[in-house]
Amino acid sequence: MKILPRSAFGQTVLLIGFLLFINQVVSYISFALYVVQPSQQQINQLLAKQVRVVFIDIKDARLSPKMAEAFHRETGIGVYRERDALKLGLASAAYYPYRSEQMSTLLGGHAEVRISEGDEYLFWIRPPQAPSLWVKIPLLGLEEASISPLIFFLGIIGLLSVMGGWLFVRQLNRPLKSLQKAAKDVGRGDFPQPLTEHGTTEIMAVTQAFNHMSKGIKQLEEDRNLLMAGISHDLRTPLTRIRLASEMMSELDDFLKEGIENDIDDMNNIIDQFIDYIRHDSKDKAELDDLNQLVEEVLNVETPSDRNITLTVGDCPKIPLRYIAVKRALANLIQNALRYTDGDIEVYTGLDKNKERVYVIVSDHGSGIPDADIERLFQPFTQGDKARGTEGSGLGLAIIKRIVDTHGGSVELSNKGEGGLQAKVLLPVKF
Repeated sequence: MKILPRSAFGQTVLLIGFLLFINQVVSYISFALYVVQPSQQQINQLLAKQVRVVFIDIKDARLSPKMAEAFHRETGIGVYRERDALKLGLASAAYYPYRSEQMSTLLGGHAEVRISEGDEYLFWIRPPQAPSLWVKIPLLGLEEASISPLIFFLGIIGLLSVMGGWLFVRQLNRPLKSLQKAAKDVGRGDFPQPLTEHGTTEIMAVTQAFNHMSKGIKQLEEDRNLLMAGISHDLRTPLTRIRLASEMMSELDDFLKEGIENDIDDMNNIIDQFIDYIRHDSKDKAELDDLNQLVEEVLNVETPSDRNITLTVGDCPKIPLRYIAVKRALANLIQNALRYTDGDIEVYTGLDKNKERVYVIVSDHGSGIPDADIERLFQPFTQGDKARGTEGSGLGLAIIKRIVDTHGGSVELSNKGEGGLQAKVLLPVKF
């Protein structure tokens, strides 16, 4: 399973988010090392000096009650025996090992620091000068120094930065989405209007090159259609004259006349196939239509009186179809099955397991074709001369494949185990 995104959009957003996360971590560590830690050291030094002032002349652990009361009145610093300190809040104060180590270093002996929070921060210090006493030192304004707001603001800045990066990359990749859609349209034979050139200079250069390419392909398509139309017209004129001349032949030459007329019909059919291959109704607009109804129409027209074609329809939603083009493709499939086999033919329609494509299956009971020839038969001007005959121009399957490709579908040929060939056309439910 792929964890990292594969699109340029996802990778860019992930990169921006990762860099911002590293920046936030470095900022947090730098703030802790160069702002918070020096401030704590200064506070500890101040507390240590105040403790030294309290015990500057003391010789033992005893402290005059009057002196303690006067000192507390003037400075707010109180000195208490442990039983009294426990009643005044020492019992709920939290022990701070790091501050205790620093205070021990500053006071020159083992010291213990505890802190209780309320309306004010109360530092409880057991000094090495008097281990039986606790010094209570209140500090105002320290609650504003909490780093929780800092973490909150860093998180907000990071979130806004990622959102800004996401919007920037989305705006940057929007022209690529239009370019992708236009490229698919050109691949199906549709030529959209020239894309608007906007975005970065690189994107604009690519869009300009695509517009130039699309214009060239469209011009080539139009020239080819014009050429084929001219060839068709120029060929049909002499063919008509030949047919007219054959009609004037004597009855003694009927066998020759019949051969000439058959050759003229074959040539007209080949010309029609050329035109179908070139045109393939790419300019028709795809509209929602019923595939089952289309198949029934094709069978009503193509089924001869002396052949049997069985239709089994499944549940098919309406899908985008170029109706005439798909009708021509299915008619070619039915004609191929009728031309190369003598038995019954089965046609099936339905929806695939993923419910993303509908299918039409044309199944016959002929001799099939070699597996090695299946892909080759989809190439233009290729005939299955080694398997199913040599009639036609070799454009039938190529026309079918081209029409189905313009719908974003696929054509599959396979030999059945019990004998015969199965042609399966798959068309997407969403165009």
